[in-house]
Amino acid sequence: MKKRKITALLTALAMTAGIMTGCGSGGGKGAAADNAPAADKAPAVQESAGEENSGESASSGAAQEVTIWYYWENEGHQVTLDQLIQEYNGSQDQYEVNAKYVPFADFKKQLSIGASADELPDIAILDSPDHASYVAMGIFEDLTGKFDVSNYYEGTVNSCTVDGKLYGVPFGANCLALYYNEDMLTQAGSSVPTTWDELMETAKALTTDSVSGLAFCSVQNEEGTFNFVPWLWSTGATSYDISNENGIRALTYIQDLIDEGVMSKECINWTQGDVMNQFIAGNVAMMVNGPWQIPTMQSEAPELNWKVTLIPRDKEYASVLGGENYAVINGGNVDGALDFLTYATSEEKVKFMMNQFGYISADKTIAESQFAADSPYYPFVEELNYAMPRGPLAEWPGVSDAISLAFNQVITGTATPENAAAQAQATIDGIVK
Repeated sequence: MKKRKITALLTALAMTAGIMTGCGSGGGKGAAADNAPAADKAPAVQESAGEENSGESASSGAAQEVTIWYYWENEGHQVTLDQLIQEYNGSQDQYEVNAKYVPFADFKKQLSIGASADELPDIAILDSPDHASYVAMGIFEDLTGKFDVSNYYEGTVNSCTVDGKLYGVPFGANCLALYYNEDMLTQAGSSVPTTWDELMETAKALTTDSVSGLAFCSVQNEEGTFNFVPWLWSTGATSYDISNENGIRALTYIQDLIDEGVMSKECINWTQGDVMNQFIAGNVAMMVNGPWQIPTMQSEAPELNWKVTLIPRDKEYASVLGGENYAVINGGNVDGALDFLTYATSEEKVKFMMNQFGYISADKTIAESQFAADSPYYPFVEELNYAMPRGPLAEWPGVSDAISLAFNQVITGTATPENAAAQAQATIDGIVK
């Protein structure tokens, strides 16, 4: 694969994307946006610093090129990945890794076009719920038996496994947990809730004219679905079977939170970043959110007294898996890609990357020693034991849209839990059956 051809392809596609601005909202990014702090957008194509020397290396035959595509807009994430790449390139002389930024909204399109034009990267870093849809394109190398994921969290491995075959390596993981304002909890004389009933009772005690007891992102897209499915799964329902006693129970509980006045309807307009800002401002006493918010909270609200615990359960504890996966492109430099992944998934490098991202290692043995017991990240490590992936299913976006519409209808009062569940089920059945 020639670097100059890839650059030309990406440049052309970036120009096309620029012409078509406004045709896509990017809302499908959902949990990808949720899985990382908000950031200004990066240029349409960004090369790692190591690429400046790759042409000379390739022409001299000193190193084989390995190209990575990623979609992170966050400059800190880009700098962190670039540092890892430079360290890898400096550690050996057989391969030269270069990275390119591809906007999330264009990521699948560029992989599709690249597949037909035989112009693909060697490694793609992609949002975990999208993994199955990419596998369906037939462009990923089967890594079964080629990479050891036996120590990884089951949910992270499941996110890149299709029909019993491993088509990726988890990059890093996150999930959702319950944050609470400890001072407000103390003043209300309440205990940390562990069940839905306790959560409702505590939220009522914490709710005032100026404070909502609870908030979580409920926008009608993947970001909202990401926040709702833990409630659904806690009842024992699945993402594909919602029009039953358990699914209706989950929707009814969300309705009750609104009807009891402990959660604002404004949550349908709040991203996870907005929810965090409301929590920091003291307008929300408890929130469901992810570990990527911790660095911002520590820097912007150092005096705020907060802690994290598991999301209260109905029948069982549940959370949702977020994060990214590595995927190796078949027909590319598979040996070079696997060599880089072996380096990047070593304990030292994983801890460096995860700490910079605000993520948790997908490798359970690393995650268990990643944080001190009093770290605010530590409850997320425990929560990962209950976190499940969305899908894996190539048609997951359609399922997600049905789910997010259902709980939005319930929150806004435009449908009863029963009717919303039935409508969602009809859509889901049309997708998966």
